[in-house]
Amino acid sequence: MARYTGPVCRMCRADGKKLMLKGTRCMSDKCPMNKKRGAPGKDPKVRAGKRSEYGLQLIEKQKIRRMYGMLEKQFRLTFDRALRMPGVTGENFIQLLERRLDNVVYRMHYAVSRNQARQLVLHGHVLVNGKSVNIPSYEVKVGDVIEIKEKSKKLPVVQDALGEVSKSGTMPWVTVDVDAVKGTFAALPRREEVTDLLDVKEQLVVEFYSK
Repeated sequence: MARYTGPVCRMCRADGKKLMLKGTRCMSDKCPMNKKRGAPGKDPKVRAGKRSEYGLQLIEKQKIRRMYGMLEKQFRLTFDRALRMPGVTGENFIQLLERRLDNVVYRMHYAVSRNQARQLVLHGHVLVNGKSVNIPSYEVKVGDVIEIKEKSKKLPVVQDALGEVSKSGTMPWVTVDVDAVKGTFAALPRREEVTDLLDVKEQLVVEFYSK
């Protein structure tokens, strides 16, 4: 399967937003965004003028796609599903992204980034309702129990990530038992609860794909 293998910090600089692609490093002094480094390129100031409507839509689409670590085809298919669902397309879209198994593993603090969560899923460390699932795009349902396999619970990457629960808690739509390394996807997230996307305008993505 194709995947991006380039420098991920470059994507944050290009979008002008922390995409939390490298976990704890993103909160450290090593993060280029904390150093206030500008956009990549030889002379980014030349490209800093007023953007077209299409340009703004493209930037917002790329920002969300990169945050969730998805390739364009998979991202577009997820949007098409949201478009066919009843309700507000943008909110449906965010909910579908949040229901991806790799994202839920990240939200439960079994991993410090979505990329690390994807690796845990692919390597068979994650159980859904007691059954092994190794598909990162697996759609989690309300009430599903997500846990790390017994033999994998002591993995350093998992234990280090779980330390974040006591510091910042968890999102309102998931519950986590740190000792058991087990959690429940308790509810569908409301748009205003996805706090790391509050400055993201998903409506621009809807407009981008509606052309």
